[in-house]
Amino acid sequence: MRKTSPSNFVSRRALLLRVLQHLALSIGLLTSTLGHAQQQSTAAATTFTNPLLPSGADPWSIYHDGYYYYTHTTGANITLWKTTSLSQLRTAEHRVVWTPPATGPNSQHIWAPELHWLNGKWYLYYAADGGKNEDHRLWVLENSSPNPLQGTWVDKGQLRDASNKWAIDGSVFENKGQLYFVWSGWEGDANGRQDIYLARLKNPWTIAGERLKVSTPVYAWERNGDLHDAVNPPHVDVNEGPQVLRHGNKIVLIYSASGCWTDFYALGMLTAPVDSDLLLPGSWTKSARPVFQQDPAAGVYAPGHNSFFSSPDGTQDWLLYHANDAPDQGCGRFRSPRAQPFTWNNDDTPNFGRPIAPGVALPRPSGEK
Repeated sequence: MRKTSPSNFVSRRALLLRVLQHLALSIGLLTSTLGHAQQQSTAAATTFTNPLLPSGADPWSIYHDGYYYYTHTTGANITLWKTTSLSQLRTAEHRVVWTPPATGPNSQHIWAPELHWLNGKWYLYYAADGGKNEDHRLWVLENSSPNPLQGTWVDKGQLRDASNKWAIDGSVFENKGQLYFVWSGWEGDANGRQDIYLARLKNPWTIAGERLKVSTPVYAWERNGDLHDAVNPPHVDVNEGPQVLRHGNKIVLIYSASGCWTDFYALGMLTAPVDSDLLLPGSWTKSARPVFQQDPAAGVYAPGHNSFFSSPDGTQDWLLYHANDAPDQGCGRFRSPRAQPFTWNNDDTPNFGRPIAPGVALPRPSGEK
């Protein structure tokens, strides 16, 4: 039998100690790595970052029966997203629900769709033309399915007022039991200025009565609109993308001002008392300053064409808008949807703050799962 010398015993014990120390260090590193991964997973579960999607202009959402339904301009069709957590839009179910006809007055340039639940049915409002911008008009689709990603969308035709002028960016709101339609349009038949118009609705697809012009670009920050191409006029003043909120005793109309092709695209505001006649011009008061605008320090340019949503538990109000990440990116595919919470001032007007930089971790809307 082979015997072990004292020196060999000491050597083996030292080796065993080194092995045990290395094993302890490895376990410690593994525990630290797992803990860090768990912290990252927890942070990811409770926060999100903008943008919500890589691309998508004119974002719109509506909350109904526990789900958010979202859409934006694709240009070629109308696509709807369905999710319980709007901050997790990248993983949401989505489907093309309507494809335009091959030809005709609503066959091309499908812009700014909005989904509304009215009188127990779904309605999609969108702008389209037959190939020429001057022919842009507003159109309506109807669906009686409880789930707007299913069922049949029925064409209800063009939504027009008596003037039947150029029209885009249509939206619907209710006040004191009356439905109203608000949109961006031309006063005449030539491009050069976009105004905000308002009219009563007889039903979700029919305008009743004359349109009222409630806003026209008058301030310098609303009139950045030089163009440099042969197709359009040299300059266009813009008020577009109207969206309506009600808070306290005020109706708040937020709109987008200046050309979306400029970095100066921004949000403006009109207000009217809830109890006023909204079709009287004197009912509306216009803010002299933008309420949300670009922030080059944060890397956010041309923020606009917004909508609003509340957190699932109803405790927070959120601004949903598109913006660019760099200057001079214009009205194209670089625009992406973003969301950030906002608060209210004592006079019942919204306080949007400043645009939050892309990539900054934000707490998810309260009540999201």
